[in-house]
Amino acid sequence: MESPFTGKHVWLRRYILVWKALNKTQIPMDCIMGDVDFLVSHDHLGIAGPEGPAAVGFLHGDRSWQRERSVKKVRKKLPIGIDGFEKIRTNDFYYADKTLFIKELLQNWGEVNLFTRPRRFGKSLNMSMLKCFFEIGGTPELFDGLKIMQEEDLCEEYMGKFPVISISLKSVGGLTYKAASDALRTVIGNESKRFRVLLESPSLDEKDKTAYERLIDVDRRSDASYAMSDAVLIDSLNILSRLLMQHYGQKVILLIDEYDVPLDKAFQRGYYDEMVNLIRSLFDNALKTNDSLYFAVLTGCLRISKESIFTGLNNPKVHTISDVRYDEYFGFTDSDVDGLLECYGLSSYKAAIRDWYDGYRFGDTDVYCPWDVLNYCDELLADPNAEPENYWANTSGNDLIRRLLKKANQSTKSDIEHLINGETITKTIRQELTYREVEDSIDNIWSVLYSTGYLTCRRRVPGKRMELALPNREVRELFIDLVKNWFEETTQADSGRIRQFCAAFPAGDTDTIQEMLGGYLWDSISVRDTSVRRNMKENFYHGMLLGLLRSQGNWIVQSNAETGEGYSDISIQTPDKVGIVIELKYAEDGNLEKACREALEQIEEKKYAQGLKRRSMKKIIRYGIAFYEKECMAAMA
Repeated sequence: MESPFTGKHVWLRRYILVWKALNKTQIPMDCIMGDVDFLVSHDHLGIAGPEGPAAVGFLHGDRSWQRERSVKKVRKKLPIGIDGFEKIRTNDFYYADKTLFIKELLQNWGEVNLFTRPRRFGKSLNMSMLKCFFEIGGTPELFDGLKIMQEEDLCEEYMGKFPVISISLKSVGGLTYKAASDALRTVIGNESKRFRVLLESPSLDEKDKTAYERLIDVDRRSDASYAMSDAVLIDSLNILSRLLMQHYGQKVILLIDEYDVPLDKAFQRGYYDEMVNLIRSLFDNALKTNDSLYFAVLTGCLRISKESIFTGLNNPKVHTISDVRYDEYFGFTDSDVDGLLECYGLSSYKAAIRDWYDGYRFGDTDVYCPWDVLNYCDELLADPNAEPENYWANTSGNDLIRRLLKKANQSTKSDIEHLINGETITKTIRQELTYREVEDSIDNIWSVLYSTGYLTCRRRVPGKRMELALPNREVRELFIDLVKNWFEETTQADSGRIRQFCAAFPAGDTDTIQEMLGGYLWDSISVRDTSVRRNMKENFYHGMLLGLLRSQGNWIVQSNAETGEGYSDISIQTPDKVGIVIELKYAEDGNLEKACREALEQIEEKKYAQGLKRRSMKKIIRYGIAFYEKECMAAMA
């Protein structure tokens, strides 16, 4: 490339230059794309890509590097939804360095290692990273510039030295056991096909090669599934391990991602016992009686009871979210988030990101949900005014919380209220369950909510008890939304009660409104957190009342409609031409009568009734309704 610079200069490639750029300009290394060149002359630094230099700046005196312009041109892409290590490293995606996980795994060596973490916390990416590091024939350059490369002796001994079997059981499911077992055949058959070199291996005899062919033969009748028999399926990982060790002369590393998904899906579809037997047999052969295994790593959301699928295993090392070891390698730490935000010029959003997406506690480390942080940063780069959203919560149907609400007695409702209102509850946590036990008791559901990230531990209490809290605002908002939906479903089921309640509004019956609304409040779960703004509390009660009133299909019920010189909380038009205006207030000081009076005064001052008059309502009724925790008062003008 012809340089536009004058004077003596030298082109330096990639790593040395990135290091110089970091030292001279403070550009974070993780922001710089791997294919970018840096041009250094006597007093200039230029960044150049395929289309030539992107920017020029000074490196001495008081003249500063034109950082913003340069970084913007070469900034790495955000890896939204990408959990392949090789894809991230070869396509200039941002990567929060978790490679020292490899060192800690080898130092704390166990033949079978199980890691349980909530979904979207980097489990699959770490498994992909392990595969890329250990596998024979891998690409060592993927790790250039990462922390693990500083461990030279370790890399020399282990990097690229092992055959690796890597499978994910995420897709193993179906409406029937047959569909699920066929899906498992597909997963193992596809992985086995990666090793076609075995067909030509001089280290394997014809019997061995026939055994391999049984793993990759396709069912000729359907052409959609592998033909391996049940006996071959349950021994498949053991067979493949043995053949690989014979070919490479080295024991095998086995990686099984999302190991518990087949059991969860089977439980929901009614073939749980059959799937437990299949997975238990598969794991027994692969993890217990496998002489070709060097070590195995499994990941999932739940720690399934040893008596369920890990019978007979010799002391598998289980690392849950409570354990101190490996606590920083799943999810983003505070320093990870700081580096990411600095890289993309988003540091001013740190407080909002902490409020919404921090709060998880893994071992001794505070952790952010990486899925949330990356998605919100991506939104901010497109729209600096974007507000945080429930990215993590929306990746699941959140059925566990729905089950909890359906089973909730008054005591459980009180517990949920405490959580929503920023307080803690103390529960006995069982971190080893079968899926069948999950719904045996409310206490088991609390345990699963903790393991899956909906709750976090604030403090340990003697006797395997924990003080639990909602980790952050995202999960809190999720709970509130699901409580609203649950309340609406349960109240709509009692049609007689809700008709009586709604009929009191056009009748002007404030006593019935107040009494029945109080009953609904008692049945529901209210927001009373003192740290929550008053308008947010009013929104909760507003949503609850609106849901009740909208049960009347022949009423026109509007929320925050422009009806005068502003927007009334709720306005109603009935078929009998009765117009109703409702203004809600939350009584911070508990003075319900005063809050009702203020609501009625606001209706008059803002002329909320004018809009209904223009719609030819024959009669207009004005209500001020005040709330304080589970108390309420209704007043009519």
